[in-house]
Amino acid sequence: MTAADSSPGPSSNPLSPCIGICRLDERGYCIGCLRTGDEIARWRGMDEQERLRYMRDVLPPRKSA
Repeated sequence: MTAADSSPGPSSNPLSPCIGICRLDERGYCIGCLRTGDEIARWRGMDEQERLRYMRDVLPPRKSA
């Protein structure tokens, strides 16, 4: 196998913070990934840049709240 063979290509699985613990808390955030129900529903329709922005800028502050 060459380096070109191991380069990442387009993923069939969208980038996701999901860890498989799917239940909304009293604030409306998933206890596993901290997304709201609306964000979870829209996730597949988001482009990769928007998903990355959520994972970098939106979700981390929720962990500390």
